[in-house]
Formats: sequence, structure tokens, C-alpha cells
Amino acid sequence: MLENSERTELSSLGEFGLIKHLTQFIELKNESTIKGVGDDAAVIDYKGKQTVISTDMLVEGVHFDLTYVPLKHLGYKSVMVNLSDIYAMNATPKQITVSVAMSNRFSVEAMEELYAGMMLACEKHKVDIVGGDTTTNKAGLIISITAIGEANSEDLVYRTGAKEGDLLCVSGDLGGAYVGLQLLEREKRIFLETPNVQPDLEGNDYIIERQLKPEARKDIPPLLKELEVKPTAMIDISDGLASEILHLATQSNVGCNLYEDKIPIDPQTYNMAREFNLDPTVCALSGGEDYELLFTIPQEDFLKVKANPNISIIGHITNSKDGVNLITKGGSSTPLTAQGWDALLNKD
Repeated sequence: MLENSERTELSSLGEFGLIKHLTQFIELKNESTIKGVGDDAAVIDYKGKQTVISTDMLVEGVHFDLTYVPLKHLGYKSVMVNLSDIYAMNATPKQITVSVAMSNRFSVEAMEELYAGMMLACEKHKVDIVGGDTTTNKAGLIISITAIGEANSEDLVYRTGAKEGDLLCVSGDLGGAYVGLQLLEREKRIFLETPNVQPDLEGNDYIIERQLKPEARKDIPPLLKELEVKPTAMIDISDGLASEILHLATQSNVGCNLYEDKIPIDPQTYNMAREFNLDPTVCALSGGEDYELLFTIPQEDFLKVKANPNISIIGHITNSKDGVNLITKGGSSTPLTAQGWDALLNKD
């Protein structure tokens, strides 16, 4: 890679030169990758396994703000959000393609930082970059990544398999990414008003990392297999817990009772939400970008997961006629709705 002490214009390399420069250090790690970057198409051989494919796009000004998002973190996150979809199918990601549209305000060194983050994420998850595209864009930076994975047909888990009586489970904790975003936005506003003031992020490393450097839960599928538990339905939490529960319920044609006091929220998330006069539960329900896995399991598997620190049982599946409900800490039942970010931002 080039040293970052000087700025190298993208035009000095051209499209093909830039692709060659950014991909020259890629080392293929998977036997299924027959041909990677450098030809008209990649060649992948899964030898009888099922192929799982997912695509996500990140758009500057919509999904990220380069005022406080380092390009290396952005590259890392752009890969993680795609790998999360593959893990949500109970599959293993093996390859990705990367397409980037950028303006001339970005230098070669800037693109190096972006790709360095992508390659770090791929290294961590043993994933190969096998192709992609670059083009110009006057409006800002756009990143589109397609993730490709494999699974035995009997291991795949869809959103459609939840059954009445199943337990609703989630990995990790929720709401941290949204609260971390609020903290970054606050410090951005302060910086724009008073450029000499340094950001006050001390003591909030966890929620900042949840927003800037999320981790796809590659550990959950093998953990469940080790526990001899196969989920009946599964989805990753990108748009908030409420939205994903509604997706599972709709596509499985079931109802659900979610218990507010069972929703896992980290103390740092809870305390910072309160500082912003936000309800921590609402942040978990509607904040999004946590990239944890939400899944249902048969009741008979309760004892296998109940003591595991990586998994929380937060509810159970009911008949579709009963609807999808939040059981509050006070014991009342209210229909669960996916409020989304606008509701959070406008909350009194």
C-alpha cells in the first residue's frame, strides 16, 4: 500500500489501476474460491452445498457521516453488516464482492483506509474478496457489498419456521448502537459550534464501538450447534428488535409475547440513554444497527440455553390471533409496533 503522508489523486491510477492497487494484497483462503479478483467473473465451487447470497448498500449522508466515522471503521462495518445476514441464515460466509462509488474528494490513500477496514473484517471471518466494481459519483460515497455463503441444506434457518410455544431468544445486548450514534451526533454539533472543543467520549467506548465497529455474531451458529439446538426461525437485528420480531411473526404466521424486563440492555447503554432523556427500552426496540441474532427455539431446548451468557430468552411465540405484544414491566400488554428512528428522534 502507498504511504499516507501524501495525497494521490484517483485520476492518477484510473479505474483499473485503482482496483489492481487496492486488491493486490488479497490472499484467497477458502477452497470454494476457484477464481477471485482479476477476471470477468469469480468462480466458486461449493461441492453440493447450498449457496446463500445477501446484498447491502451504505450511502453517505443516509447510513454514515464521515464527520465522525473513520474510513477504516466504515470499511469494517460495511463488511460486517453483510456477514450478519449470512449468519442469520445459519450459514457460513465465504466470499464478498465490493463495489464503491466515490467522488474526486477522495484520494487513493482514503480508499486504502476503506479497503484496509474491509480486509481486516474479511481476515477475522476468513472471507475472500472475489470481485466488485468502482465508479465515480458526484454526490458522495456509496458502498455496495454482496456476501456469499454456504450451508448444508439441513442446517439452513429461515424466518418462516417459528411455531406456537417456541421461545424467543436474542444474542448479546441491544440499543447500544443507537445510543452511541446519539453521542457521536451530539459531539458533532458541539464541534461545529465550537471547533476548538475536543470530543467528550471518555468512558463510552462500548457504545461508540457498537455504532462504529459492530461485530457480526459468527460465534452464535456454532454455539447453538454445540448445544444441539437448531433455531426454528432466525433474523439479524439491523432495524431494531421490534421490527425484526414483526418480520418473524408475519413470515411465520404467528403471534408473540415480548417481555420488557427480559430485553438485555448494557448498563452503559442504559445510562447514556437516560442522559439523552430517551427510554432505554425504546432504544432497544427501535434503534437498530445492533447486528445481534434474534431466533426462536423449541420449548424443550430451554435447559440447553437458559444459563448461557451469550443468549437471553425474551419471550415466546403465540397464536397469530393473539397478535404481537409487549408485556411491560408493570405487567400490562400493548401491541408491539416498529416505531423506527423518527419516533426516537422526536421523543419528548
